Amino acid sequence: MAQRNALYAQSGGVTAVINATACGVIETARRHRARIRKVYAGRDGIIGVLTEHLIDTSRETPAAIRALRYTPAGAFGSCRYKLKGLEESRAQYERLIAVFRAHDIGYFFYNGGNDSADTAWKVSQLAGRLGYPLVCIGIPKTVDNDLVGTDNCPGFGSVAKYVATSMREAGYDVASMARTSTKVFVLEVMGRHAGWITAACGLAAEKAGDAPHILLFPEVAFEPEPFLARVEATVKKHGFCAIAVSEGLRYPDGKFLSESGVRDAFGHAQLGGAAPRIASLVRNRFDYRCHWAVADYLQRAARHLASRVDVEQAYAVGKAAVELAVTGRNAVMPVIVRKSNRPYRWTIGVAELEDIANREKKVPRDFITRDGFRITAKCREYLAPLIQGEDPPPFRNGLPVYAKLRNVTAPRKLAGEFKI
Repeated sequence: MAQRNALYAQSGGVTAVINATACGVIETARRHRARIRKVYAGRDGIIGVLTEHLIDTSRETPAAIRALRYTPAGAFGSCRYKLKGLEESRAQYERLIAVFRAHDIGYFFYNGGNDSADTAWKVSQLAGRLGYPLVCIGIPKTVDNDLVGTDNCPGFGSVAKYVATSMREAGYDVASMARTSTKVFVLEVMGRHAGWITAACGLAAEKAGDAPHILLFPEVAFEPEPFLARVEATVKKHGFCAIAVSEGLRYPDGKFLSESGVRDAFGHAQLGGAAPRIASLVRNRFDYRCHWAVADYLQRAARHLASRVDVEQAYAVGKAAVELAVTGRNAVMPVIVRKSNRPYRWTIGVAELEDIANREKKVPRDFITRDGFRITAKCREYLAPLIQGEDPPPFRNGLPVYAKLRNVTAPRKLAGEFKI
């Protein structure tokens, strides 16, 4: 097989470990120089590919690439930009192929979630129709942990560790002041349709009375009265109540508690504000003093508290993506396969992109207690291994030191501008 170039792009919301995957891709590609000449990266994800703004990663030193392993966010930039169906967005897909041709791209690595798997699969289909030799590999990434076909998603373990830690620490804080100050604390975490991050908050509670006392999942329709009754009972018994709520919490009619009426680039309802709504509901009923917080970007950027398991898995899927590509596998994704819980063992498997695209894995009902407010032992057994181990970045003057790449843009070869 002739030597050709590779293109890597990051998609959607970034994570504390997505750059560890980039590190795995680039370092492994550099070990396969007989097949891969250079690795380009799309500046700001797929938008950079469409506009032919490609970063030449060969201009980065081995030390700089190695430092990506402990650097959060997207080193090359990411975006929320969804290509629609092949017929609806044919001009955009054909533009991708034109850019690939111009830069002799033989390998396309797309690092993202459900929508990204769909894009990578469609690109592979169009390349085949046009007779362009291209290997497309999806690489799993999402803090939401909602990709099917993989036991868990890189990015989730570190978020889980962060929110569980934050909930435990906040619980100590509120408990110490509850007699004369705050009695109810609400933490809002990410999760539109799948409550995996909410479930992870539950890891903080190891015995009765530990925070969090109540978990509100998008998988369980929100009924105000049973919830308020549980809050009141908890405050009476323990003196305070700590609550974790998913941004995607819904009423029985399917409407989001926090829907603003605005939609994002993927057509999803813009969410935000579940925590203050829950706090207001409690305050209005009981006149308890309430505080709320939104973990927001902090939960997905907290590389200083990353799970070592998560970092190792993020690197491993990047490495495996290249190894699959150079052996000719196409339209597939490397996935994590759990071998055992105790001791925790895992390996890398392979799934078809077609089977992953646009599907969601929600928290199973048997991972949530019958009352809908806590996690079960089965859920804890699934979650606990994913937050194990610490892998801190280097520190200087008391602060973490992260990589900042040169990100030199490769010369453009196509005439004109492409509007997105």
